[in-house]
Amino acid sequence: MNNNMEPNMRWEGYTGMNPSYDGGAPPSPAGPVAGYPGGVPSAGAAVPPQAPAAAAPAASPASGDPARQALLDVRQEVGKAVVGQDSTVTGMLIALLCGGHVLLEGVPGVAKTLLVRALSKALSLDTKRVQFTPDLMPGDVTGSLVYDSHTSEFTFREGPVFTNILLADEINRTPPKTQASLLEAMEERQVSADGVSRPLPAPFIVAATQNPVEYEGTYPLPEAQLDRFLLKLTMPLPARDEEIEVIRRHAEGFDPRNLVAAGVNAVAGGSELDSARDKVAAVRVAPEILAYIVDVVRATRAAPSFQLGVSPRGATALLNTSKAWAWLSGRDFVTPDDVKALALPCLRHRVGLRPEAQMDGVQVDDVLGSILASVPVPR
Repeated sequence: MNNNMEPNMRWEGYTGMNPSYDGGAPPSPAGPVAGYPGGVPSAGAAVPPQAPAAAAPAASPASGDPARQALLDVRQEVGKAVVGQDSTVTGMLIALLCGGHVLLEGVPGVAKTLLVRALSKALSLDTKRVQFTPDLMPGDVTGSLVYDSHTSEFTFREGPVFTNILLADEINRTPPKTQASLLEAMEERQVSADGVSRPLPAPFIVAATQNPVEYEGTYPLPEAQLDRFLLKLTMPLPARDEEIEVIRRHAEGFDPRNLVAAGVNAVAGGSELDSARDKVAAVRVAPEILAYIVDVVRATRAAPSFQLGVSPRGATALLNTSKAWAWLSGRDFVTPDDVKALALPCLRHRVGLRPEAQMDGVQVDDVLGSILASVPVPR
């Protein structure tokens, strides 16, 4: 099984079932996919860099939904700066809809920082970047009390965490003490200093990055912190055609530091996000789907290759992201394919392989894929 399952997470306004987790041919949609007159692309098909994000077909219950159309426009705007990472943009939007955090994993140079900046620009959100290093202190992230010689008093100086999207670059390069400084912000959406709790702006999410192949000078994230990330999204190297498009843009003068010149405009804001969150919360989930989510999560705890299974928080995350994915797909109800589409990005960072499984070269995504194939699907 392909370890990078996010390419399945594509939505273009179709009303049919989502692509299944195993890369097989998806069921026929109720209407044509925007940009794909022949139907939903296969799981391995690459989305053209400039694929149009048209409105849903007339039969779609989401037709005329301004909040959903605004989010479709956001992905199109981000595409003006970032090529070939549509699934990651979708994952970030799902995280914003669910109020969760994202762990981005990819080698240097795949536009992790640019993607977050472009997304913030398209959504009219504030973003700040923190480069995590071994000498970074907790106060450098959350803020600290500073003595004011004019007033002879200590005042709180806000750290970069006071923003809408905090880009925690190479989060595993800082010691656990500094990593832990984010726990309260991620869980409670507040920062406490000198006995005073200060709320963070809304919305607030952490988009943390890490390198999947470099381990020297890194500190593994503790399980308690990993469990607080809603999604773990892998950002693969671009396909050949996508990389040609990247080079072409740079040859024509594209400057990744100048999003205005790239044509990235604000097409949505806090009001659209609030409206979208309300609609996601209203998505219906049948009792059979709830039981299916629980069965998948419980199967991870019994898997022989795992020494650590998914907690109830993981089951809740899978439920919420499935609802967001269903709404983005133009439906007001969750299907088993919605659960399958989000299972890997939702669960892959919440499980731990046994040492003997690691020595045998077992991959987490492979085990999760086997679990999804074995758990009975409700009809």
